[in-house]
Amino acid sequence: MSTLEIRDLKVSVKLPEGELKPILAGVDLTVRSGETHAIMGPNGSGKSTLAYSIAGHPKYEITGGTVTLDGEDVLAMSVDERARAGLFLAMQYPVEVPGVSVANFLRTAKTAIDGEAPKLRTWGGDLRGAMERLQMDPAFAQRNVNEGFSGGEKKRHEIVQLELLKPKMAILDETDSGLDVDALRVVSEGVNRVRDTGDTGLLLITHYTRILRYIKPDFVHVFVAGRIVEQGGPELAEKLEEEGYERYVAGAGAARA
Repeated sequence: MSTLEIRDLKVSVKLPEGELKPILAGVDLTVRSGETHAIMGPNGSGKSTLAYSIAGHPKYEITGGTVTLDGEDVLAMSVDERARAGLFLAMQYPVEVPGVSVANFLRTAKTAIDGEAPKLRTWGGDLRGAMERLQMDPAFAQRNVNEGFSGGEKKRHEIVQLELLKPKMAILDETDSGLDVDALRVVSEGVNRVRDTGDTGLLLITHYTRILRYIKPDFVHVFVAGRIVEQGGPELAEKLEEEGYERYVAGAGAARA
């Protein structure tokens, strides 16, 4: 059982002119193995900032609070140390890596995280199996990472990584963005396979409820103006589907005034 604990996290973004703009205003959240937490909120509320701050993106500066994984200080770790500790980020906009094949990228990542290279006699089958489950042509293994991939293919590749790397905690930043109905179903099935092992905690960031029809959250957190303003179970997502975020946004504006 692993636990990711976020306590009073405050984060600012570094602007081009060198100034810091506060984004997160004190976030408290605990995610355990086997749990699925949905972070929902309007655009610009800080959801992606939370994801990238946990992962260690240099654009974001931690100005207060703590993040620990199984008691270890995540914020003191480099990005690669966070990955080896068991953190995984599926990006909203996966980047292209020219000159590096998918097969080499995945095997190198697996070796770095596990501390030893996967056995060749089983790795090929593991890779093909993961790609087939995500309905990716095995020929993609020889293509450069995300180069020329469609949006749906990039997102499927992210979940192939998730299945093969087996992290303790996975942060999925708007994985549903840009997916058609068929791709959303396939990607969601991949996420559910990982969740059903009970070994990985999931932090699912979205502002639409459609992915939650496929991936049932245990907890839903409403995120507005850099903080969690309401929490509940799956029924809260249904409420958001009907009512939207307007009253939360209005409340946050009144509080600032």
